[in-house]
Formats: sequence, structure tokens, C-alpha cells
Amino acid sequence: MLSRASRQRWWRRAAIAPGTPLPQRRLFLLPTRFGLGWAVLVLLLLLFGINYQNSLAYGLSFWLFAVAAVALLRTWRNLLGVRASLRLPAETFAGGEARLGVMLDGGRARHAIEVHAPEASASVSLPEGHGEADLALPAGARGEHPLPLLRLESAWPLGLVRAVAWLASDETLLVYPRPLADEIPEHRQAGAGLEATDFAGLRRAEPGDSPARLAWKQWSRTGVLAAKAFSVPPRQQLWLDYDACRGAPETRLSILCARVLAHHQAGDRYGLRLPGVTLAQGEGAAQRRQALTALARFRPAGTPGGVR
Repeated sequence: MLSRASRQRWWRRAAIAPGTPLPQRRLFLLPTRFGLGWAVLVLLLLLFGINYQNSLAYGLSFWLFAVAAVALLRTWRNLLGVRASLRLPAETFAGGEARLGVMLDGGRARHAIEVHAPEASASVSLPEGHGEADLALPAGARGEHPLPLLRLESAWPLGLVRAVAWLASDETLLVYPRPLADEIPEHRQAGAGLEATDFAGLRRAEPGDSPARLAWKQWSRTGVLAAKAFSVPPRQQLWLDYDACRGAPETRLSILCARVLAHHQAGDRYGLRLPGVTLAQGEGAAQRRQALTALARFRPAGTPGGVR
């Protein structure tokens, strides 16, 4: 009997790549328990008819055989030619879950197609020829992980056989460190961002100005309605340094991850220093993504491929 590893290797050799229509040679039909029972019933009826020369048993066995043949063909055609593509999660943190989207395009109506991963499954029908299933995959350790081998199958319409195919992708899932909420700076926890709080003088009032910001005393003295102007305080510019954190390597990366999220929310300019990696100061979504990617891909000294 083949081991699990041997079966995995065989399935990967038989798998198709995302975006490829499922060909006939990569589609397999496997009998179900119900299908095997159906086959036994047909055989018993046929033997009964032969032994007792019973035309009713003959007719029933042939009718059940014909129904099974039609159901087998319909099951095979329900999955044949389906094109599956993957939508990777926008971002995934260690200890959470990755929502992997599997988009199916059949060109015509398809029914009850199941998508299975090692620890997740979903079912989708394609009444208009296209649909999408979401797989909630558990996110393990930080780093880059290959996508699991996916199995497409369908037992529609009668469940006598299962049409089975496998989908393998060369893409990887990037898992960011798990942020430690306790390490977020206290003045950044509220996430209010930068606000204009410093008084900078008066300007001519404009329609839409808040009554609270109108200079009523100025108006009573001069007869000219003015509004108070405020300036935005300068943004913080800081460095997030791996060597300045304490604890094990993964704990340091989790602390830095929490601080990246907090300072991005606050609108600060920040840079990141890791052993062997320096990310210049910046801000915005691009800086956040680059910092989290650097944290996810960083390998501490002493690990295979790590910084020495």
C-alpha cells in the first residue's frame, strides 16, 4: 500500500496548474460506497433474472445499469473543462487564518463542485458558469509557505461515483509575524492619527466653517467674520530596530510587527533595521507592506539561510 508521501507525490504529478482547463487525462472517476452498493444490486437482479428466467428482474437490472451509465457520464462532464484560479489573501498574520479564494469558471452551468484542502473545504455551484469558494486555511509560523495541494471533486447528480482532480500552484503564502498588542506604544493605541491642534492665526471665514472655530470676539470688534486656523504637528520620524528589542528572535519580530502597524496607523515616518536588512524611512501603505514583508522573510542567525 502506498504511503501518504508517495500518494502526495503521485497526486502532484497528476495535478493541473491554476488557470488551466481540466483535461480528460487528469480527471479520475472513483466509486462511492453508494455506487458499489448500486453495482451489487444490479448484479444480484441480473443473476436472479438468469436463474429464474424472470423478465421483470432482467428489465429492472438493465434499467438500473442504464441510469448508472448516464449518471457516470453526467458526473464526468460536470467537472471536465473547469478552469480554477487562485486569489491569495491580502495579508495573513501568524496564528490567524488565510482566506484563500478559489475562482471556478466552467463556461456553462455546473453543480455541487467541492474544493478540499488538508484542513478546509468548501462547496460551490456555478449556475451561470462561474463562481468562487473561500477556504479558511490556518496560518502557522511566520515566513513563506507553499500553497497546499487542492482537490476538486463532484459526485453530482446521484453520488454513484466521484469525479476527482488535483490543483497545484507554485505560488507561496507570505505569513507576517503575529503582532504583540502589549508592545504597541500607549500614545498610538487610540489610532486617531494626526490632528490639527496648534493655533496658527486667523483667516477669512468661509461657508461650511464650524461655529466653534469662528472668531466671534474679532467679529464683534471689527465687524469682519474670521475663522481660527490650526496647524498639524510634525510627524514623528523614528527607527524600529531589531537590536533594541528584547527576547527571542520571534518575540522581537512580533514586537516590531505591532509597532509597524501602530506607527502606520498614526501616520508616522519610520524605518526598519534588521540584521543585514535596512528599510529607509517612509510612510503610507507601501512602507507598511515593505516592512511587514521584510519581517516575514527575515531569518535570524543560526537558522538555515539566516543572517550570520
